[in-house]
Amino acid sequence: MKFSVRQDIEAPIDFVFEQLTDFPAIERAAMRRGAEVQRVDTLTSAGPGMIWDARFELRGKPRELQLELTGFDAPNGMTMTSQSSNLEGAILADLVALSRNSTRLTMDFELKARNLSGKLLVQSLRLARKNLTNKVQDRLSSFAKDIGNRYQRPA
Repeated sequence: MKFSVRQDIEAPIDFVFEQLTDFPAIERAAMRRGAEVQRVDTLTSAGPGMIWDARFELRGKPRELQLELTGFDAPNGMTMTSQSSNLEGAILADLVALSRNSTRLTMDFELKARNLSGKLLVQSLRLARKNLTNKVQDRLSSFAKDIGNRYQRPA
């Protein structure tokens, strides 16, 4: 199953990439939403090879997955892969400068089932594709608005 969302952000591409790769802040945001996130690699700087273990609830069941940063092309984007007992997936975040102070973020998601249980989950997500895409788009819009606000009034 593949789906994609896109959002324009009122900030320069370098600033957006910096915010997109502020992994400690993203970990905290996931924890505020009820996920348990733990970084398990030993890297000292952001780059390919960063790995997180995550636990969260999806569709009424607890889920566990491992997420790995596999591609890191500053300031153009990054790629992550995920593995769980039922699914494997990929996330591509692509940044394009629209102007000096405007950036387009496109996120592509791909999920593949690893077993029968995964096939049932992917099928249920396919049936709810529009709702799922809308939820992801809403979160991305909120994230984009926050980035734009941070750029307008730096700390």
